[in-house]
Amino acid sequence: MNSEAIKSASAAFVGPRRVCGGVGASVGVAAGDPVAKPNDPPRFERQGLALAVLFVGAFLAPLDYFIVNLALPSIRVGLNASDAQLQLVVSAYASAYAVLLITGGRLGDLFGRRRMFMTGMAAFVVASALCGFASSGHVLVISRIVQGIAAAVMAPQVLATIRAVVPLHQQTRVMSFYGFVFGLSSIVGQLGGGALITYHPFGLDWRIIFLINIPIGIAAFIGTWKFVPENQPATRAGIDLLGVVLLSAVLLLVIYPMTHGREAGWPAWTYVMFALAVPALGLFIAAERRVERRGGHPLVDLHLFRNPAFGLGLVLAFLFYCNSAFFLTYGIFLQTGLHWSPLVAGMAIMPFAIGFVIGPLSSPAVVRRIGGHVLTLGFSMMTAGFAVTAWSATRTATPDLLFYCGLVCAGIGQGLTLPSIMRIVLQEVTPEKAGLASGMVSSTLQIGAAVGAAAIGGVFFSTLGGSTAPAAFAHAFKGSLMINAALMFVCIGLSLLLVRHQQLALRRAAVQPV
Repeated sequence: MNSEAIKSASAAFVGPRRVCGGVGASVGVAAGDPVAKPNDPPRFERQGLALAVLFVGAFLAPLDYFIVNLALPSIRVGLNASDAQLQLVVSAYASAYAVLLITGGRLGDLFGRRRMFMTGMAAFVVASALCGFASSGHVLVISRIVQGIAAAVMAPQVLATIRAVVPLHQQTRVMSFYGFVFGLSSIVGQLGGGALITYHPFGLDWRIIFLINIPIGIAAFIGTWKFVPENQPATRAGIDLLGVVLLSAVLLLVIYPMTHGREAGWPAWTYVMFALAVPALGLFIAAERRVERRGGHPLVDLHLFRNPAFGLGLVLAFLFYCNSAFFLTYGIFLQTGLHWSPLVAGMAIMPFAIGFVIGPLSSPAVVRRIGGHVLTLGFSMMTAGFAVTAWSATRTATPDLLFYCGLVCAGIGQGLTLPSIMRIVLQEVTPEKAGLASGMVSSTLQIGAAVGAAAIGGVFFSTLGGSTAPAAFAHAFKGSLMINAALMFVCIGLSLLLVRHQQLALRRAAVQPV
C-alpha cells in the first residue's frame, strides 16, 4: 500500500507496517506518544548525511555495470584483451552481482546492515583498485568478479536500511530519491564513460573508470561509520549454507547462458544450463521447506510469496527492467549505425535523462494524488514514449524532435515507476526481513536486465542481419524498442491488478478492530 492510504486507514499510527505472508494490521507508536519503546527501530540522527552516503552505494553498484561499455575498445588496446575477455569484463561483474544479491541481503539481516554495507564498500574499493591496476585481461576479469561480489554485499543494505530505519510517512519521498539515484547511475555511466575515455584526465586511459571509485568509496565508508546507525533484527540465526549454494546455482544456470549465449551463438551448453535450472529450483524449494519444518531459518522465506502484492511486484520488477536492453541497442544504433563518437552517443541519452530527473522528483506529489496508480501512469508513459521513439526512428536519417520527445516521455515514466515498485514490494514485508526482500528485488531487476539484453538484443541483431546500412540499424532499433513498449503495456494491466489488491487489503484492514 502507498503511504497515504496506510496513514488514512491507520489514523494516528506512524510506525512501520508489519506484514508477512498477507495483509496485517498496522502497528506502531501513537503519534503523540513521547515514550520510546524498547523495540523501536533505530532512527537517523542526521538523516540527510546518512542517506547521502547510503545512496553512494546505491549509485556505484549499477554504475560499474554501465560505465565499462564505452571503455571496451580502449581495454582491448591497453591490455591486448581477447573478445572473450572483453565480454567477461561486462558479464562476469553482472553475473556475480545478480547471483549473490539475495545472499548479500540475508547477510545484512543476520550480521547487521551497516556492518555489511561497510564491508561491501571496503571490498568494492579494493576490487576497483585491482581493476584499475590490472596488468592483463585475465586479471581484469578476476577483479571484476570480486567487484561484483562486493557490490552484491553492499547494495541490498541500502534498501533494507531505508525500510527499517526511515519512518513510514517519509518512505515515499526517500524511495523516490533512491529510485532517482539508482536509475541515474545508468545515465551517468553512458555520459561519464564517454567523457572519461575521451578526455582521459590525469593522463589515464580506461583505468580512470575504475580508479575514480576509490576516493568516492573511502568517503562513503567514513560517512557510513559516522552517520548510519546499525540495524538488524532482534534475533540472529545462522545462515542457510545449503540454500545459498542451491540458489546461487539456480541463478547461475539462468544468468550465465543469458549473458554469454548470444555472443557464443547459443551453443548446446546454453540450453543444457537452462534445462538444469528447473530441477535445481525444485531442489532449492524442497531444501528451504525442510529447513522451515525443522524450525530453522531458511535463506528465502517462502511465506513471502503468499502475499499476492509481493509476488506481483517481483513480476513487475522483472518485466520493467527488461527495458535495460534500450541502453544496449540505443548505443549500438548511434555509434555503429550512425557513426557517432562515444562522447556524442553518450550525450544523446540526455533527453531520456531529463525525463528521468523529472519522474522521481515529482513522484511524491503524484503518489499523494493518485496513490498506487503511479505505477499505471509510469508504465503508460513508458509505453507511449518508446512507441513514439520507435515510430520516429525510421522517419528521418537522423533522430528528430519527435524522436527525443518520446525519450523524454519514457524517461519520466521510468523515473515514476522505479521507486514505486521498490517501495510497494518492500512495504509488504517486516523490517526484520527487509534485507532479504531488498536482495530479492535487486536480484529480480538484474535478472530482468540480463534477460532483456539477451532476448531483445538478440532480436535487434537478428533483424540487422549483418547489414551495415544506417537504415538497417534504424529498422532494428525500431523493432527492439517496440518490444520494450509491448512489455510495458503488459505491465499496465498487471499494475491495475496490484492496485486492486491494495485497495481490497486496505478495506479489510480498515474494518479490523484496533
